[in-house]
Amino acid sequence: MQLQQLRYFAAVADTRHFTRAAQRLHVAQPSLSQQIRALERELGAELFHRARGHIALTDAGEALLPLARQILADTDTARREVQEVAQLRRGRVRLGAPPSLCASLVPDVLRRFHDEFPGIELIIDEGGSQDLVRTLAAGELDLALIITPLPGQAPALAATELLREELVVASSPAAPPPTKARRIRVEDLRDRPMVMFRRGYDLREFTTAACRAAGFEPSFTVEGGEMDAVLGFVRAGLGIAVLPGMVAARSGLRVTPFAGHAMRRTIAVAHRKDVAPPRAARELRRVLLEYLRSADADDLPGLPPGTRLLP
Repeated sequence: MQLQQLRYFAAVADTRHFTRAAQRLHVAQPSLSQQIRALERELGAELFHRARGHIALTDAGEALLPLARQILADTDTARREVQEVAQLRRGRVRLGAPPSLCASLVPDVLRRFHDEFPGIELIIDEGGSQDLVRTLAAGELDLALIITPLPGQAPALAATELLREELVVASSPAAPPPTKARRIRVEDLRDRPMVMFRRGYDLREFTTAACRAAGFEPSFTVEGGEMDAVLGFVRAGLGIAVLPGMVAARSGLRVTPFAGHAMRRTIAVAHRKDVAPPRAARELRRVLLEYLRSADADDLPGLPPGTRLLP
């Protein structure tokens, strides 16, 4: 079994077309077909159902695909590790992060990293923590910022908790405040019109779970938005939203903290246990930790009061 054969197999699985796969890989279509036939002979099973105008994976192909992608990802990691030895003059880092962190913490960290290593390509994957964990475990990311704890059983990852962040209620400065008190309780969200993120956002699941624990279902006026859309809807007075403190501090919206630290989340940086992150990823992790520890939380841009760094 050759890496080239696995690469050809994965390309056909992605495109479901031999000619398009050959074009993507810049090889002759007959050569690609011959290599896949050779792979099938070696494995003793057909990997594709071949019909005119239709290519589909067989059961054997479905079983091989995640393994092939894992092998190719690990090979790519090994190749980059060797290339990056020369003082990190070239290479890349693939970082996953929830949209809320991409709108707050991540830009400042990436700016510092880019200033130190301008030749390293930065690839960012926005997504919910559960999706990022799966992508990280599949070898498609080097590092991921995730919200812990994760529901259910997570793959074998090494995670370091970085900080504990307060969630707050954001409202339009032009609208009446959500409460006359200095702080708001989760119970005060009952029957309040709320702007809610699309499904898959950690914040949606966190907020909904907190409301249900308080004995009620949240009331949505608008739902399904991404981070920028939610901020815009709140600014327009369509409702309030529960946001991370780091995002709310930069939004220009009215910020009302929760009473008694009722709503907090823990942010961690994770990587696979079985494969050491490439050197560039390790340097990005170092820059991230140095950024967070360079001063008290109240003095750092983007980390508002109530954000506590973890040891």
